[in-house]
Amino acid sequence: MRFGRLELDKYHYLDQPETMVEELKECGTRIDLFTFLQRVDETTPKYKYPMEWDNLAVLPVTTFENWWTNQISSLPRNRARQAEKRGVTLREAPFGDTLVRGIWEMYNESPIRQGAAFKHYGKSLEEVRRMSATYLESSVFIGAYMGDKLIGFVKLVADQTWSQANLMHILSMIQYKEKAPTNALIAHSVKVCAERGIRHLVYQNFQYGNKKNDGLSNFKEVNGFKRVDVPRYYAPLTLLGAAAFRMGLHHRLVDRLPESVVNKLLKLRRDWISRKVQPVQEARQETR
Repeated sequence: MRFGRLELDKYHYLDQPETMVEELKECGTRIDLFTFLQRVDETTPKYKYPMEWDNLAVLPVTTFENWWTNQISSLPRNRARQAEKRGVTLREAPFGDTLVRGIWEMYNESPIRQGAAFKHYGKSLEEVRRMSATYLESSVFIGAYMGDKLIGFVKLVADQTWSQANLMHILSMIQYKEKAPTNALIAHSVKVCAERGIRHLVYQNFQYGNKKNDGLSNFKEVNGFKRVDVPRYYAPLTLLGAAAFRMGLHHRLVDRLPESVVNKLLKLRRDWISRKVQPVQEARQETR
């Protein structure tokens, strides 16, 4: 099976998908099934292709004051205040050597994040530079600083109309967790969107697969993000693609498993990673 999607799926949208589908059929490269999302502010299905409901975590943005006063609970508001009281400052960061080195240090702080192996751990400075330099024309970087040290960052990527921005990356240093830089980064992201007239801030999916009781979803919810179901279309370009869609082969196996099974598998993964990484960390401490 060969699946196709926009490189910036969830960030960019097709206003004339029919043209794209016809061009893909004639491009000379076999693609069996092409998928695309409808815009977050257009939730009523309007295209003829087979579809399923996808979901995004969406924050409607009007003014920063409205978000601060009416859209969030007291917990993230207090955490953002704590960040300011503890010396965290927020500002937009130009892309360059200083920002890249700060991101690189964050990526290499720990091999484990949220109970899973962190995929960016161990990357070289040049790898981080190449990865961070994508889509610069539609990106805004926000940094959280202690003095001159970068302790957290956000990469916002806007759509073609700059009416929606998606949190492509948001990360803070574990050692500064008590200073609440992540909450401060969310707050400043809302402020940046309001100042630029960006009407929707998107934090990837609200729910992944069958995972319902998820700490990340709770974090999104208390910060004002709501689940928005949007049509995801699947355009079969070959007979194989049509058959695969009918059989549900476009879904990952893990997304078909019951939540209880997924939770057990996640616990096994966390335990395995902990046993694997702990001896490495101990060896590094002994060599210091």
